[in-house]
Amino acid sequence: MTISMYEASVPVFSARLKALSNALSVAEQNALDRKIDPQVFLTSRLAPDMYALTRQVQIATDHAKGAPSRLAGREVPKYEDNEASFADLQARIAKTIDLLATFSAAEFDGSDDRMIELKLGQREFSMAGMQYLLHLAMPNFYFHLTTAYDILRHNGVPLSKAIFMGSR
Repeated sequence: MTISMYEASVPVFSARLKALSNALSVAEQNALDRKIDPQVFLTSRLAPDMYALTRQVQIATDHAKGAPSRLAGREVPKYEDNEASFADLQARIAKTIDLLATFSAAEFDGSDDRMIELKLGQREFSMAGMQYLLHLAMPNFYFHLTTAYDILRHNGVPLSKAIFMGSR
């Protein structure tokens, strides 16, 4: 049995982003219940040299929109990275999920061997689509997704594995 590049990317990104949206909803309600300024959560980070929650969500959505776009041979949509509230982050996630819904499995035919070229910081990468998806895009996506979750847990938001997995 084989798994397509489409199946390994689009539905996975979509499901995880829906779970992230749910986690952010829980966090926003938790801030309200505990009378904590939401900016405390949005600007929190796990360590001084790590990005804050808002940036973690931005980067996770960047990977979720970028990887399928590159694999399908589309232009990667650019977002402004100006989110400043839970509502802004929810809108960014929703926009990304809507984008993911526009992809068809046929667009990914041959993408496992398609050369993906990109620049991250000062480094330039060129790799086959499957290598890009499995060894760069997905690990980065999960890193930022997990870090966002961890920032919220560190701040006392009652999240569970079920919420992270999207089953609650």
